[in-house]
Amino acid sequence: MSEIFTRIEQLKRDRNAVFLAHYYQDPDIQDVADFVGDSLALAQIAKEVKEDVILFCGVHFMCETVKIINPNKRVILPDLNAGCSLADSAPASSIKKWIDLHPKYTVISYINCSAEVKALSDIICTSSNAENIINSLPTDEEILFLPDRYLGSFLNNKTNRNMLLWNGTCQVHEIFSERELIRLKTRHPEALVLAHPECDENILRHSDHIGSTTSIIKFAHDSKLEKFIIATEPGVIHQMEKESPQKTFIPLPSNDGCACNECPHMRLNTLEKIVNALENMEPEIKINEELRLKALKPIERMLALS
Repeated sequence: MSEIFTRIEQLKRDRNAVFLAHYYQDPDIQDVADFVGDSLALAQIAKEVKEDVILFCGVHFMCETVKIINPNKRVILPDLNAGCSLADSAPASSIKKWIDLHPKYTVISYINCSAEVKALSDIICTSSNAENIINSLPTDEEILFLPDRYLGSFLNNKTNRNMLLWNGTCQVHEIFSERELIRLKTRHPEALVLAHPECDENILRHSDHIGSTTSIIKFAHDSKLEKFIIATEPGVIHQMEKESPQKTFIPLPSNDGCACNECPHMRLNTLEKIVNALENMEPEIKINEELRLKALKPIERMLALS
């Protein structure tokens, strides 16, 4: 394993590349990355990148976001098939028809969407900043929120809004088992439940803290308690264990009963594919300039409000 780590470091130097990785990546990938974060943190980091090449280990929409922000950088993704079920649930053609039916509405799109959908949006948000962005708008503003209906419902409750919601979901967060959660809480009554707002309400109502990936990690780190049940992609547990090795983190099982809620798209990226991507400088993310400029406006509005 050390040999492949050394090879990646050498290729990064040769290519003048920086390596960004999402918290949902395999632990080995997180450990070799220059920066690890959630969608908002990585977008903010990407905006300040000085290197010529950005190697991004995440999924396709994240790499598109980085390219939108950095048109003069080469952005490479180890596996071009690393998509997103949530982004796929909101095809641009269908979203445009929905928007056209509500011409007076402000369109807030969760960052988990394609560049084409971003270009149709007024503001982009992440789970870290969505509440603040919504609260920055007048209370009587009519809003379309997409694509995640669970996150949208959570935000409606938090902000006392009545946003219209697109019927999209994340395949990882929608399959957590309420029955298993109750069982774990019974077995570990001292444990706090930390959940991502992309989860169904049947999970969120049992949770002690609901927040973005970064928020969940910070809460566990700052808490004086020692045991936590984690209702999000289990890749985050690696960072939590690094920050708080004395604490116990229990992944919440799915409805199938297994603690295997890894995002299959995120996990398509591997160390071997990272080496190939840096050696061959592909797959490279490329976006039409007209589309990029349209998609950039709502992203810049998000960053300004963050």
